[in-house]
Amino acid sequence: GINAEYGKQWYQRRVREAVVSTQSTGIKFLLTFALNFVFKSYFGNPLFNLKMVKGDRAVWKAKYFVKIGQLLDEYPRIFIVGADNVRSKQMQQIRHSLRGIAEILMGKNTMMTKAIRAHLPNNPALEKILPYIKGNVGLVFSKEDPVLVRDKLLENKVAAPARAGAIAPVNVIVEAQNTGMGPEKTNFFQALNISTKIAKGAIEIVSNVHLLSIGDKVGASEATLLQMLGVKPFSYGLIVENIYDNGAVFSPEILDITDDQLIAKFQLGIANVAAVSLDIGYCTQASVPHSIINGFKNVVAVAVEAEIDFPQADAIKAYLADPSAFAVEAAPAAAGVEETKEEEAAEESEAEESDDDMGFSLSINFLTPHMSLDFFIFNLKVEKKKKQKKSTLR
Repeated sequence: GINAEYGKQWYQRRVREAVVSTQSTGIKFLLTFALNFVFKSYFGNPLFNLKMVKGDRAVWKAKYFVKIGQLLDEYPRIFIVGADNVRSKQMQQIRHSLRGIAEILMGKNTMMTKAIRAHLPNNPALEKILPYIKGNVGLVFSKEDPVLVRDKLLENKVAAPARAGAIAPVNVIVEAQNTGMGPEKTNFFQALNISTKIAKGAIEIVSNVHLLSIGDKVGASEATLLQMLGVKPFSYGLIVENIYDNGAVFSPEILDITDDQLIAKFQLGIANVAAVSLDIGYCTQASVPHSIINGFKNVVAVAVEAEIDFPQADAIKAYLADPSAFAVEAAPAAAGVEETKEEEAAEESEAEESDDDMGFSLSINFLTPHMSLDFFIFNLKVEKKKKQKKSTLR
């Protein structure tokens, strides 16, 4: 009896080693099920343990909760990704490309939700993730730049044919082309309302055809046509749906905003604040430089008219007295601006002229508060010419 039991175990071990060493996956799969049936029938126990979960299910769940807890503690960024139509081989490729950058965790939504709720006492902000865990989703944990992780996920998309019953994620347009099909397939194109003609013994599509729109269900005819044309219009992979970053949840479109765009928006806001402050006469930190510049303009205007000397106005007076001595090249647009200024001066109202007669015209209109010294001098020169012209007319 002992020798028979030993012989049975030895035989099972030898057969198991032979099956494992088989190179072909298909043959290995068939041998596993066939030999399992034989060994269970004759020896009472199978050759291989084919349970999908290693060990006890309760132990496996406990390990899963421990793992997700460790990931939640270690990584500050979590990508909630959709995994529709992603096959196991493609998932392996994605895991390989993200090695050292991020970790992917898949599982049932109920288990992920339960594990996150259990971790809320340590990090209450994780509750913001829970509403987004729905559908076929997974979690990608990372410490790296979100743009890098997003780009890595997009790089691993795989082209796929349009199968009947699938939902189109993109617009599908069949371009005008010679299909290479014989005239006997004309009825098929007519059923899809596609205009064709026969060119050199083959069917040619006359114009581009919008076959499917985003969200349309792929029919059997559309799927057959695209297969006949050899077109794979769809691409599947892990799609970033939402991103959790240190307590904030946002959509992936935010990652497309560049630093230059943020700076431009910030500068525009400061400019608006300064404009409103100057208009209502309320001093703010944004308007102080403009107020100082405007005050200096008025002081220089008074000094030029009243011939008052002070060091800050000497350079401007010297330029107005002899511009050629400075040899400053005028801006290309200066001539156009000067003509515009002179035209506006000719159309001034009588009220402004009366102010000039009384000597109260001390303000000078400038193009922008950020104008350089050259433009500042140019405006003073224009103002002086205007006054000389008025005095001549009188």
